[in-house]
Amino acid sequence: MRDYSPGTKHPDIDLIQLGLTRAGYAPGTIDSIFGPKTQAALARFRADRNLPTAIEITGPDWHALVPFLVGYVRRTIRPGDTFSALAKRYRTTVAAIETANPSVVPDRLQPGHMLTIPLDFPVVPTNVHFTSRVLFYTLKGLAVRYPRIRQEHIGKSLGGLDLPVLLFGSGGHTVSYNAAHHGNEWITTPVLLKFLEDYARAQASGGQIGNLDAAALYATTTLHLIPMVNPDGVDIATGALDTGPFYEYATLLAEHYPHIPFPDGWKANARGVDINLQYPASWEQAKEIKFAQGFTRPGPRDYVGRTALSEPESRAMYNYTLRHDFALTLSYHSQGQVIYWQYLDYLPPNSREIGEVFAQLSGYVLEDTPFASGHAGYRDWFIQHFNRPGYTIEVGLGVNPLPISQFDKIYADNQAMLAMGLIISA
Repeated sequence: MRDYSPGTKHPDIDLIQLGLTRAGYAPGTIDSIFGPKTQAALARFRADRNLPTAIEITGPDWHALVPFLVGYVRRTIRPGDTFSALAKRYRTTVAAIETANPSVVPDRLQPGHMLTIPLDFPVVPTNVHFTSRVLFYTLKGLAVRYPRIRQEHIGKSLGGLDLPVLLFGSGGHTVSYNAAHHGNEWITTPVLLKFLEDYARAQASGGQIGNLDAAALYATTTLHLIPMVNPDGVDIATGALDTGPFYEYATLLAEHYPHIPFPDGWKANARGVDINLQYPASWEQAKEIKFAQGFTRPGPRDYVGRTALSEPESRAMYNYTLRHDFALTLSYHSQGQVIYWQYLDYLPPNSREIGEVFAQLSGYVLEDTPFASGHAGYRDWFIQHFNRPGYTIEVGLGVNPLPISQFDKIYADNQAMLAMGLIISA
């Protein structure tokens, strides 16, 4: 574990501050800095749990904070326990406990058996830098609190990180959503994960998501959600990866592009290849355009790689998509509040009409894809190969990386579209 001493600034401090906030200790603004307010909150947290006193953040601190990152605790059933009593003790609900423990009969609790007790907050954080470490804790919490969410992996990143996919639904109609092809567009990851959590909660409770019946959606559709296509790039862009050979290599590459802020401007993977310029849809045309713009070598963005599908992340997406029969894909990027719907002269049936519905639901503008940026992307290849609707959703406004303060509006704009995407192509 690295040293997080007073004054340290690092995205991992967001996790400390998030855990303390959820546990009821006020560390001040979540700002990635281990400052005086965070230190004082941690001291109170330690004292209440008889943890060792230290200047820096320690291993026991992380261990004690984990329940407030994953959103649940494990409890051994004791004589006299009931779901109602446990819900009151942990300030949660009976419904949440039932959802997390589908094989347990409430009036037949067996002392000595283990229960999962969800805590009284959503799992998906929407106020932190969404690094690969944040993703790890979030996925762990979602899988335990909502056992109907199945988690698999489509491959590994260049840096060896798992590339997870979350499956939700039991129907034969399949759709796929993905986020964070680009490192500094990490805000798209919590957009998709919050939608999934809201959807799972609504399905379990008999409620709605985006004004649609969640149980009916679940029964007719299966969603394949890839929340972070480029975790190495995300960690470089957020500053979570700031030591080691991949960081040193990225630093050297960035020196050749001094006009691109580093690390904030990092879109590429750990080899300096833009993952969304890697797919076999006029890859040579994309290379010609990007080389003419000066992106002739690995760097923070817009380098197409040596060949199409040269990178493990793009190959994983390509191979996973080929193994499934997706009726529609949504690729989440930032920024512009725009929906791009077509690729060259390929016009899958109903693709424009579906795009118009999405535009109406989100308030985003439906636009044709500019020629200069309309090659070698995941959506481009999906449309070309399958002749089915594929969309690039550009969320938010401003300069990437967008501030997390935009999250609530972005999610409000997109929730109904994400729900409609599950069934509109059926």
